[in-house]
Amino acid sequence: MKRRAFLASLGTLALLAEPASAAPAKPAAKPAAKKPAVRRKPAASPAAATRSPVHTADNPVIDEPPKGTSASRLPPVRAPEPPTEWTTYEIVTRIDLQGKEGPCKLWLPLPLNQDTLFQRTLSHAWEGNPTRASMSRQPDGNLEVFRSEWADGSAGKLQLTTQVSTADRHFDVARRTIAPEREDILRRNLQASKLIPNDGLAFQLGERIIGRVKDPVAQAKVIYEWVVEQTTYDPALPGSGSGDIRQQLISGQYGGRSADINGLFVAICRAIGIPARCVFGLRTGPSRLFRSLGLNTSDATRGHHVRAEFYVPGYGWIPVDPSDVRRAIALENLSDQDSRLLSLKRILFGVWEMNWIAYNVGTDIVLDGQSETIPFLLLPRLETPRGHFDGTDPTAIQYSISARRIEL
Repeated sequence: MKRRAFLASLGTLALLAEPASAAPAKPAAKPAAKKPAVRRKPAASPAAATRSPVHTADNPVIDEPPKGTSASRLPPVRAPEPPTEWTTYEIVTRIDLQGKEGPCKLWLPLPLNQDTLFQRTLSHAWEGNPTRASMSRQPDGNLEVFRSEWADGSAGKLQLTTQVSTADRHFDVARRTIAPEREDILRRNLQASKLIPNDGLAFQLGERIIGRVKDPVAQAKVIYEWVVEQTTYDPALPGSGSGDIRQQLISGQYGGRSADINGLFVAICRAIGIPARCVFGLRTGPSRLFRSLGLNTSDATRGHHVRAEFYVPGYGWIPVDPSDVRRAIALENLSDQDSRLLSLKRILFGVWEMNWIAYNVGTDIVLDGQSETIPFLLLPRLETPRGHFDGTDPTAIQYSISARRIEL
C-alpha cells in the first residue's frame, strides 16, 4: 500500500459501521397505577459513557482498544500472502583470538530462529579450532546464540557461515492478521527494561505527543513523526549506540544511533500502552532508497543496525524505522523540505527494506555461562581471564563480517 494513502485509509476505517443491526423496538406497555414520582440521579452523558480509557503500560491497548478505532473496527480477515520475491544472503563471520591467552568464551548472535513472512534462516555451518561449540536458545525464545570455547585462545580461530532469505516487509492497513500474538509476548513488550523505561518521563512525554489522538495506529504514527523531528543521528558513536533511553529522557537530549533513536520510539509506545520492541540485526545489501541505508561493498563488519516494530490488535506487528530517516538526513545532507526526505518518512512507517537481517528481540540478557546482565546482544562478545569485551572496541576482538547475495 502506498504511504500517501495511509492516512486516507485510516479515515475510511473510522467510517465503517458496526455490523450488528439494531433490533426493532418493542411497543411500550400500558402504565400501571400512578405512583408517587421518585427523584432519580441524572444519567451519565453519552460522552462520559463512551470515553476511551487512558492507556498506559499497566492498562494497554490490547486490553481495552478505543472504540471506533483501528483496534476495534477492523477490516475483513485476509490470509497472509507469502512474498513471491526473495533474496538470499550468505553472511560469514570470522573471529581471530590471536594474543588472547588462557581460556576464552565467545558468543555470536544468530538470525531469527523462526521463519516469518519476511525472513527465513536456511543454514548454519562453522569451522575453526574451538574446544567446544554449540547453539543455544534463551528460554523465552527471543535470542539464539552460537557459543564457542577455547582452553587456550592464543591461537583461536572461528568462521561461522549463515544463509538467510529475506523479502521486503509492508504494512497494509486494509488487511489484518488471522492469529493474534501470544499474550505473554505482548505483556513482555509493555514492560520496562534496564535501559528502556515505560513510566514517569516516558509516559509524560507520550501523553504530550499524542494529545487527543485515540487510534493506536495514528498514535504510533504521531510518535514516529515526533522522534524523526526531535532526534539527531551521530555516526561517530560506536556500534549501534548504547540504547540508554533513560539518560535521554533525563537529559532532554534525544538521539544517537539506531539503538538510541528506535529505542526512544519503543519506550514512548510502551508508556502509552502500545506493545513495542527493538529488533537487532545487520545490513546485508545495498539499498534502493538511499546509498547510506545499505551496504555498498561486501564488508558488513560495521553494518549492525537496530529497527523497531509495534503491535496493534488485528494487525499484528507493524515495522518502523525512524532512525534510518535521521541517518539519511545526516549522511545525505537532506533539507527538511526535500521531497525525497518527505517520501522516505512516509515509507519507513510501515516498511522494512529487507537488505537487512533480523537477529533477535532480546533485552536484559544473561548469556549461558555468565551471571552478568547485558542490555542486548548485537555484536560478538568475548570473555577472557582479563574480562569481558564486545565488538564496539576493534582492538578487543579481531573480527570481520562479510555479506553477499547468492543464488540458490
